[in-house]
Amino acid sequence: MKDFANLLDRLVLTPSRNGKLTLLVDYFKATPDPDRGYALAALTEGLDIKGVKPALLKELVLERMDPVLFQYSYDYVGDLAETISLVWEPSDIEAASEEDDRLSAIVERLQRLGRSETRGVMRSLLDRLDTSERFALIKLVTGGLRIGVSARLTKQALSIFGNKDVTEIESLWHGLKPPYLDLFAWLEDRTEKPVLATPAIFHSVMLSTPVEDRDIATLDPADFAAEWKWDGIRVQLSCAGGRNRLYSRSGDDISGAFPDIVEAARFEGVIDGELLVGGTSRTNAPTRTFSDLQQRLNRKTVTAKMLEDYPVFIRAYDILFDGAEDVRPERFLDRRDRLTTLIEQQAPNRFDISPLVPFSTWDELERLRADPPDPVIEGVMLKRYDSVYQAGRAKGPWFKWKRDPMNADAVLMYAQRGHGKRSSYYSDFTFGVWTAIPGEGDVLVPVGKAYFGFTDDELEVLDRFVRNNTVERFGPVRSLRAEPEHGFVVEVAFEGLARSTRHKSGIAMRFPRIARLRQDKLPKDADRLETLVAML
Repeated sequence: MKDFANLLDRLVLTPSRNGKLTLLVDYFKATPDPDRGYALAALTEGLDIKGVKPALLKELVLERMDPVLFQYSYDYVGDLAETISLVWEPSDIEAASEEDDRLSAIVERLQRLGRSETRGVMRSLLDRLDTSERFALIKLVTGGLRIGVSARLTKQALSIFGNKDVTEIESLWHGLKPPYLDLFAWLEDRTEKPVLATPAIFHSVMLSTPVEDRDIATLDPADFAAEWKWDGIRVQLSCAGGRNRLYSRSGDDISGAFPDIVEAARFEGVIDGELLVGGTSRTNAPTRTFSDLQQRLNRKTVTAKMLEDYPVFIRAYDILFDGAEDVRPERFLDRRDRLTTLIEQQAPNRFDISPLVPFSTWDELERLRADPPDPVIEGVMLKRYDSVYQAGRAKGPWFKWKRDPMNADAVLMYAQRGHGKRSSYYSDFTFGVWTAIPGEGDVLVPVGKAYFGFTDDELEVLDRFVRNNTVERFGPVRSLRAEPEHGFVVEVAFEGLARSTRHKSGIAMRFPRIARLRQDKLPKDADRLETLVAML
């Protein structure tokens, strides 16, 4: 555990990408199996320790610390792992062998434990580990390291370590499991490249980059195909050996929530597309909004009524495997021909293909982008005719050109501290708009939450306002003074609106960000809920 803790400490303090790569490569070289495999899983958010939750960790620390003092400490530090690692007072430290405190030994022990045993083992570990090791342990068991290292960067480090192409590593990734013994054996040239025996696995998706003004000036429209960008969720349907599986873009198996799609697939291969609610173009039924799709998301099972009320389908974008043949190295147009043939053979109410948008100039496409034919369209995709399907977000082959965002002026209502580098600042903001409530008059109702879009200088301004205008505290949340004549107005940019039963307003913004600080406006001049309802 000590080596893993040292790695995390050094990664947190190393800002440069190349510096982080060097640290990772050196760690993989110096660390034996299976420790490095479990570290790899933690760095790529692939480690699953179900028995330890943040609530349990808080209960453990409150056995030894005044709850008010802990809350003040947590509020100041802003990170649970860092707070507990610093305030924990060891008692009755039990001796443990170096072997017991290896990363692999700790992970495997925690994975075997029953719920009733977890509390005592975690208490014991926190007692005998030092501050850095406690921090690493808590990060390990709660996931989400927040140390500035992405899964992609970690795979790049593996590529350097093993002198292998990162795309080869990507092609294997979702067919292997921690502690990745076969992967490291191949990277060190001790065995041949692993052969994936599991059918219907997830393959890393190809991502696009946003179009910027200078991009359009350098691109030739004759080199690109355009498709509508649909407002659903990106999915991958993998079918092999009689087994069908539906995955989110991050590789989560969501088959249980969408059995209607999984059972309807009648092909061997892997396709990439957008999951939507409503009817396909092949049935001439309308496509429904993202808020309808939300009714089906994050469910392990669905009822027959939900299947009937919210029918889903896949609007296919691309094909990765045609049968057992890997067609990712083929040109986009050739893959699209294969995809068209495949989709034509599938159930018309469950599958269609995303149509190409004809255009000859960027000005023409920009007009189409600004006024698309369907409200479920959020922009256009640009794909080079000769592009291969490659994992990750390489700039050049695919671009996304979204519609200009909607804007509204809203009033800050609540604030929370951020995490990591922002743990000393109030940087997470909930904001609202005005509406009339019988018997109460005009009140603010929340419509969204944002934690980015502002500069470091603007963050200083926002943080200072929170500190000087807090009227109530709810744990880490600060309720802010927000009156018609006194408060803080921000211009919020967002990409859409959806009905929401969780918000008192009945509306939630999609992908909001703070676009400008409107210190020139009084809260009474902010937008009203009726304006957002009209937008919706």
